This record gives sequence, C-alpha cells and structure tokens, in this order.
Amino acid sequence: MDIIPGIETASGALQAQRTRLDIIAQNIANAQTTRGPNGQPYARQVVSFESELIKRMGDSTTAPALRGVHVSQVTSDPRPGPSVHNPSHPDADAEGFVRMPNVNMAMEMVDLISATRAYEANLSVVKAGRDMATKTLDIGR
Repeated sequence: MDIIPGIETASGALQAQRTRLDIIAQNIANAQTTRGPNGQPYARQVVSFESELIKRMGDSTTAPALRGVHVSQVTSDPRPGPSVHNPSHPDADAEGFVRMPNVNMAMEMVDLISATRAYEANLSVVKAGRDMATKTLDIGR
C-alpha cells in the first residue's frame, strides 16, 4: 500500500516522458541521416501515449482507480522528407536530388521543451508526495 498513491501515477508519467525525450534526442541526432539500415532516409519517430487505470488498495469498490499514462507505441512518421539538390552527395539520384529525413528541427525543439516541462511537473509531484509522507511520519512521532 502506498502512503501517497499519486506518486505511482506520476512515476508512470515520468517514465513515459523519459521515453519521449529519448525519441526526440534520436530524431535530432538523425536529422541529416540520408541512408539508414534499410537504405532509406531516417524517418522521424513519434511516441504515442495511452491512459491506463491503476488499481489501488486491492478493492476497486472502496477506492477508485487512478488514471496513469504509459507509452503505447513508437511509430515512424510516414510523411516524406524534403528533396535537396546536391549532385555530389553519395545518395543523390540520377537528377542530383537527395531525399532528406522528415525531421523538422523547430518541431523537435518544441516537443523537447514540452516533454521537459511535463517531466519537471511530474518530478515536482513526486517530490511533493515525498515531502507529504515525511511530514506525516513526523506528525506520528
């Protein structure tokens, strides 16, 4: 039994945002990768979250379930990337165009800031829960 059940929900959100931050970092690192293992330009990865119910204290009739979040899947963005004219590039086609990854750095930076703020907010919830539990134990002394 958790003293502060909200910590469990916040920790799930922390894990989900951590995965999102990892995928964003991967997208940024591969923004110029024109040929991957499959021979195609890197395809931007997108994280999808899913809400989940967390059962609390064993009996759902006495205690309602909390809503949590987890990563349901990581998928590739199907949109094509831009074509750049660079005849000297090793991946250029017969007309001199190179297909670039569909990674938009501005979009990635916005996602990065959003994920960082969500991570920080959930971390604040965990810290506040820890402080509340500590104060509760102090009162019991």
